[in-house]
Amino acid sequence: MFRYYVDLFNIDFFLFLAFAGAVTTALLLGIAFHEFCHAFTASQLGDQTARNLGRVTLNPLAHLDPFGTLLLFFAGFGWGKPVPVNAYALRNGPRTGMAVVAAAGPISNLGVAAIMALPIRLGWAPWHNPFVINAFAVESWTATDYVGLFLSASVFINCTLAVFNLLPLAPLDGFRVWVGLLPIELARPIARMERYGILVLMGLFFLGPLIGIRFFEWIVRPLVEGIASGLTGV
Repeated sequence: MFRYYVDLFNIDFFLFLAFAGAVTTALLLGIAFHEFCHAFTASQLGDQTARNLGRVTLNPLAHLDPFGTLLLFFAGFGWGKPVPVNAYALRNGPRTGMAVVAAAGPISNLGVAAIMALPIRLGWAPWHNPFVINAFAVESWTATDYVGLFLSASVFINCTLAVFNLLPLAPLDGFRVWVGLLPIELARPIARMERYGILVLMGLFFLGPLIGIRFFEWIVRPLVEGIASGLTGV
């Protein structure tokens, strides 16, 4: 990702600004709103743990995780500071309640992506795949094209946050969602894998490419591109 920033800077300074601005927007808006929605949903379902800790707020400083933030900037995906939830205080039970609270985060990212996609869908700004930039075409770009790149990258990154967080691996939201939705006989063995989730996750993304397993390219990216295409109509 860092090399991509350098490539954009070498092609065109405004390309770099548009893409870096989109990443920053995803960081401040996408992740902060994601964690806020976790905290707000838990509060609405009866658990005030996050509210008492000041997490029912849109202030990004309350939600940003240092490592997750660095990953977003330099790897293209990341996460925020986990929202503490007392599952047994949720009105609709610990399993279903946690599934609802967990799902609120990725759904919020899809909502942000849909808002960012609206000008593109309405034809007010062009779609520019943020990872396929033609250096020669940039010479004829207008301000609308740079706005389109900013919106396109924002859509792409928020869709990435949603898909990434829905993976059924702890500590991601998808783990709680799937444990809550699946029948108990299927959910129980998955729940036992919680302690190993972070090791599997790190292995897939950092060690996987070294042995030819490109999980992000094979699974995550096609899903992200499909959702982004559906939202923008491109």
